[in-house]
Amino acid sequence: MGVDRRRFLGAMGVGAGLLMTGGTAQAATTRRVFFGAYTTWSGGAKGIGVGTYDTANGQLKTTGVISGVVNPSFVIESRDGRFLYAVNENTKGEVTALDARSLKVLNKQPTGGADPCHLTLDPSGKFLITADYSSGSLSVFPVKADGSLGARTQKVQHKGSGPDPERQKGPHAHQIVFDPSGRHAFAVDLGADAVFGYTFAAGQLKLVSTAKFKPGAGPRHIAFHPNGKTAYVANELDSTIVSCAYADGKLTPGQVLKTAPPATVRNYPAEVLVSGDGKFVYLSNRGHDSVAHFAVNGSELALVGHTSVGGKYPRHITLDPSGQFLFAANQNSSLVTSFAVDRATGRLTPSGTPLKTEIPVCVLPTRLG
Repeated sequence: MGVDRRRFLGAMGVGAGLLMTGGTAQAATTRRVFFGAYTTWSGGAKGIGVGTYDTANGQLKTTGVISGVVNPSFVIESRDGRFLYAVNENTKGEVTALDARSLKVLNKQPTGGADPCHLTLDPSGKFLITADYSSGSLSVFPVKADGSLGARTQKVQHKGSGPDPERQKGPHAHQIVFDPSGRHAFAVDLGADAVFGYTFAAGQLKLVSTAKFKPGAGPRHIAFHPNGKTAYVANELDSTIVSCAYADGKLTPGQVLKTAPPATVRNYPAEVLVSGDGKFVYLSNRGHDSVAHFAVNGSELALVGHTSVGGKYPRHITLDPSGQFLFAANQNSSLVTSFAVDRATGRLTPSGTPLKTEIPVCVLPTRLG
């Protein structure tokens, strides 16, 4: 498998981590967590990491690994917590279904695209959709009653390019998510400088809108405000976040803010998320190695500040289900760091000891323990 520009940038500075083994029993004050990672990189993981975190202080521990799952760079769970789904980010892309309790692989299906990097379940839980980065495509799969995946039933090919000669020669689908109502799905495409809006009915995606962003911005991820009226797009290539008005399946880009101060090291925004109460927005900065913290002011954002992430190249950040802790997967230092969240101010404070684990790029704290 070749190394493209995206992988080269991500792999710079990656060090070897520690093998996740053992069988620590969960106490009443812990919840499970899974770690997505790269397995084919030097010093890579053996599969999907398994662990726990302490609900009192956010301290993470590893308890094992689901071996044999190749490059599970993004992992999600079913709404009832019974199943896990992971992309296999390879040139010949696949998606893997797993039993969340037994930690056994149920089956795999080819996506028909290259390097799937994100996936989501539709609101019914009966279909799964992947975003295939290198091919700029989306793939739809039916979910069977036993949690396994049926063969792909639809493939949607994006079109478009941008001015960056290394990253935007063609479309690069980077994320697929549903809006808060569940009526529309949105695919963020870094190569096309666009976010494509779809309806999803009877297991089929149908394009209904296209939101274009500044040429060369490189949209990577989107997060919706819980009010369903605003969304925030993280642009990887120009280090900005864009506040967008949202209604009836259509995004309208508005306010643009820088996500990090000028620096000698180029910055690449990655994940963006909104607090459950809608008061704050957080964004991970790779390069500046921080979490940018914004306050929500109506339809716009105000930068509050930056918190050092305590590691290098934070690929993914997420809030635990309670909203009390934020976890950051620091790809290039092989560390996952924890932060306590001040619910009144949104302030992040380091909590617990950073967890050493191989090339973490996704953190999934489970909803049901």
